[in-house]
Amino acid sequence: MMTVRPGTRVPARWRLFVCGLALLASGLAAASATGWAPHLPLLFSSALTPDPDAALPAPTRASYREIGTTKMLGVEAPLRTRLTARIPAELSDVLTFYRTELGKLGWQEQRDGAVIASDHVRLAFTTPLGPAALELDRKDRSTSVSLVQRNKEAATMAHVMPKPGRAALMFTNLGDREAVITLDHHTVMLPARAGKERPEAPLFNMPPGKYSYALKVDGNPDRDTTIELAAGDAWEVTVGPEGDLWSPLQLY
Repeated sequence: MMTVRPGTRVPARWRLFVCGLALLASGLAAASATGWAPHLPLLFSSALTPDPDAALPAPTRASYREIGTTKMLGVEAPLRTRLTARIPAELSDVLTFYRTELGKLGWQEQRDGAVIASDHVRLAFTTPLGPAALELDRKDRSTSVSLVQRNKEAATMAHVMPKPGRAALMFTNLGDREAVITLDHHTVMLPARAGKERPEAPLFNMPPGKYSYALKVDGNPDRDTTIELAAGDAWEVTVGPEGDLWSPLQLY
């Protein structure tokens, strides 16, 4: 820091610097008074910059970000990749960011089923790997992001690819006791360790809809719950090592 006392001669280059700061301050004061703002993109730009290290497109400006993947034994590539993030930016800016960045990757936005509102966006895409979906929600001065991409080839290699217009539902038993699952009034017998030590677990292709199912394992209380299946999805219902019923996992 340099202190200038009264009567001291100030070098010309310092006088120019001080005058420049005064001019900038007066410009900002005029901007606040008239609604005009000078072009200062480095200081005040609302543009979102992509993070080159993100597995799925995401801006560097984020208060929260997480990537989750679903993999199957013997298949290297993930069947499903999901990005969740919270961006301190307007929904319109986040939507512009994703349309730009996803377009660079060859993702094609689909018009069917698109929802674009001031506080919510839902878009479907076709991508080189498979279908994808983007959801944006405006809340508490931030925009939440859910971006999911599915890998069709990986799901086919893992033997969980649903038939057209159907949903795939796979059952796995990690326990050492036989399990009985009742699904939509049909009984499914799951031998001990079914789906863990074999390359394939029991798989059913179901029409889209909401289904109830119940689990019975000797020595454990019966449990029942529901699952909603959408066309093109693949889910896994797992009986844990202790005969407990795990929450369904979306595979694809």
